[in-house]
Amino acid sequence: MSSTTPLSADDHPAATYTESDDPLILTERQAHVLLTGAPWRRFAVLGDSIAAGTGDPSPGYAPTGWADRVAAALTAVEPAITYRNTGRIGATSTQVLDRQLPEILEFAPDLVHVNCGGNDLFEPGADLDRLYENLSTICAALAATGAQLSVFTVADVWDVERMAPMRPMRPKMAALNDVVRAIATEYDAVFTEFWEHPVRSRPELMSADLIHFTTSGHAVVASEVIKSLGARIAAS
Repeated sequence: MSSTTPLSADDHPAATYTESDDPLILTERQAHVLLTGAPWRRFAVLGDSIAAGTGDPSPGYAPTGWADRVAAALTAVEPAITYRNTGRIGATSTQVLDRQLPEILEFAPDLVHVNCGGNDLFEPGADLDRLYENLSTICAALAATGAQLSVFTVADVWDVERMAPMRPMRPKMAALNDVVRAIATEYDAVFTEFWEHPVRSRPELMSADLIHFTTSGHAVVASEVIKSLGARIAAS
């Protein structure tokens, strides 16, 4: 995740913030400093509804998905950046491989975030080996072009009371995270860890469907991805 001092899960569990005072969100200036020197000029995102930025609006936050926020932050540093997002609600890893990967390869990104797999685990007889194979195939094709890959894990949101109906999915999502971590290592992806991130305890985090973050959560995700990108820039 980021190189800043980690927050505990209890640091900000119940307070209601807006975008201007949320302690988990970078300011525009902070984001600009972290991304200064970024070598990327073509940013792409492919995957499922998380990639697409699906989520209910949050009062006090812009109705903007995390990927669009990251693209805007990159553009603020380098206006010549081009951005494409092919994320689709309900997309499985097989559908991303078959339908989105060719379009993204044609776009020829030099920075690409891959986000899929959750929908695979909602299907009967979910196969983690097939999921790993699909993700590896996607990432291998992108890495072969020289693009920098980016991935992140899902947050452990299931302890919040309103998430009780979705708790049976927790072990499957933990297993998905293990796959993502392995992919990140295999392809030297910029990696952002959300499993124990403090945002997970916020009561207002989840949309009404109990699957997607609200836009307040997307704002936090964008900040953490920017921190991870900034760390990679600083290390290069």
